Amino acid sequence: MTRKESSVKPMRSYTKYGTPEALEFEAAGLRALKAAESAGGAQVCEILSASDSCLETGFIETSAPTQELAEDFGRRLAATHAYCPSGTRLFGEAPAEGVTGFMGRAPLPLLSAGAPARSWGEFYADDRLMPYVSAAVNNGSLDSRGVQIIERLCERLRDGDFDAPQPAMVASGAALLHGDLWSGNIMWSRDGGVLIDPACHGGHAESDLAQLTVFGAPFVETIYSAYNEASPLADGFRERIGLHTLHMLIVHAALFGGGYGRQTVVVASTYI
Repeated sequence: MTRKESSVKPMRSYTKYGTPEALEFEAAGLRALKAAESAGGAQVCEILSASDSCLETGFIETSAPTQELAEDFGRRLAATHAYCPSGTRLFGEAPAEGVTGFMGRAPLPLLSAGAPARSWGEFYADDRLMPYVSAAVNNGSLDSRGVQIIERLCERLRDGDFDAPQPAMVASGAALLHGDLWSGNIMWSRDGGVLIDPACHGGHAESDLAQLTVFGAPFVETIYSAYNEASPLADGFRERIGLHTLHMLIVHAALFGGGYGRQTVVVASTYI
């Protein structure tokens, strides 16, 4: 008697291992972004299973990005940022209550939904720049002059010098961010860009858009154009791109040292 082969192909998947806290945060972010996808937002990888030890997501059949796919992604990202069933979201708000935030191995300060509201500049200075200064100093990527520059920039941020309106579709105070939107966290399939590995939180939509430039996402200008058509950006958006990359840069300085500290200081210097 011959063995009959099953006609059902096993579902391919990707499994990530990590600490329970980091995996819980990533899963919460994927769920929040997946809810936005159902309202027209960017595509998000599927969670197949989640536990304290691993997170299994659906395999994405990759394809080369095209201008058409980039246009679709830009429009969808605008809808993701605008998604807010509750009507309100704080800067720094967690994607789910009780989760601990991470960006890579670095801690990511988060707030609960009931915390006091702050301006974007206060949030960005106190929760997205200053928490990483000590680690960057300790690994030698920031010197005393660099620290002074970042501190002066944070003073300007807290004073509201760089506060700007959200894109037109965002009516919730803070936008729903992917939070770590470098080029490697968009997987391109034949159906469009798919978000993976989020550090999801409430923030300014311009931060996600700016992070696309840090490691050179393809068709960035096409994404910007399509996004702006769907949800017009505030005046001066391009002048603020560098400012919004600083969080990603200083996290890299804190984690990896080297030239990331110098790059952080060069960018920060243009805003003081």
